[in-house]
Amino acid sequence: MIVDVIEEVLARTRLGESVALCTVVAAGGSAPRDPGASMVVAGDGSVVGSISGGCVESAVYELALEVLSSGESRLVSYGAGDESVFSVGLLCGGSIDVFVERVGPSNVDEFELAGKVVDRGQTAILATLVSPAEPAPPDSRPGGRLVIADRSVKGSLGDGALDDAVVRAADSVTTSGTLTCPDGDVVFVRVLAPKPRMIVIGATDFVAAVAHAAAFVGYRVTVCDARGVFATKDRFPMADEVVVDWPDRYLRQQAGAGLIDARTAICVLTHDNRFDIAVLEVALALPDIGFVGAMGSRRTHDERVARLRERGIDDSQLARLSSPVGLDLGGRTPEETAIAVIAEIIRTRAGGTGVPLRDRTGDIHHRAAPR
Repeated sequence: MIVDVIEEVLARTRLGESVALCTVVAAGGSAPRDPGASMVVAGDGSVVGSISGGCVESAVYELALEVLSSGESRLVSYGAGDESVFSVGLLCGGSIDVFVERVGPSNVDEFELAGKVVDRGQTAILATLVSPAEPAPPDSRPGGRLVIADRSVKGSLGDGALDDAVVRAADSVTTSGTLTCPDGDVVFVRVLAPKPRMIVIGATDFVAAVAHAAAFVGYRVTVCDARGVFATKDRFPMADEVVVDWPDRYLRQQAGAGLIDARTAICVLTHDNRFDIAVLEVALALPDIGFVGAMGSRRTHDERVARLRERGIDDSQLARLSSPVGLDLGGRTPEETAIAVIAEIIRTRAGGTGVPLRDRTGDIHHRAAPR
């Protein structure tokens, strides 16, 4: 995860160390990782993160050691048609641009501020100058950074006009990627956001499996159930928090506090109408929610829909309900069911088709449109 890599940068620099931060700033075709994928190389040779799933790590690792020694940032490209493709192993037909910079105690302030913003549950935008225009202003150099968060700006790219342009552009930035400015400056904009939330309702083996899978793919997981004897941290150690409360009341409280947003996924796995109907009524009425799913048979689903209609949930709200939840993988165990549930959530979030890749044509990766 990108946030985990930044946490490694902060942990190392707080110990007085410098690290080489390697970041994919542009990707095309069938490149294995999206912009923002990062790898940290420390002075002791250890590595955290990944930029290509293995294709070019060795080459970038060697470059990172050079940058760590010299302090001079580097922007390198790997892609189809490049002779380096065969030497480093990037044979997927895609292309990536990687920016490698040294980060240490003397130039980590922007990362520190961004980390504090994310810890507060907010989003920060960290902009890095990866290629200055020519001729470059005296203070403009690769690796110059500014952070935009909570209506404030800290740092500089070395050019006041460029800073202003990036701050204006940040209002429309939702995913990490490069901005090519009119004068020719290339700026990488990294979007740092808190982990998305997964709220799992229930306290069963299926809940434990879904919570484990959700945490594995990067969600901050809450398990909620009204029965304290079942909803314990010992039973759900993989969850970030276990809440003993009536699920509908908890969901109302979280929504009222602004802690549920368009990235939040809610999975109702109690298979008990004492809980299901009330919590789904709250979830489906939320104006901005990423995913709402519920476990149950088709008969249970039909009965559930009828009762929700009686409570005033209309067709447009019911259309947001994924029930029975999960892709049809044929699994039956809690663990197999969890994979099916998480697969559907990923498909919904990323816009995938859910069909086998061998039955599709074109790129296998879904990417945001370039800006």
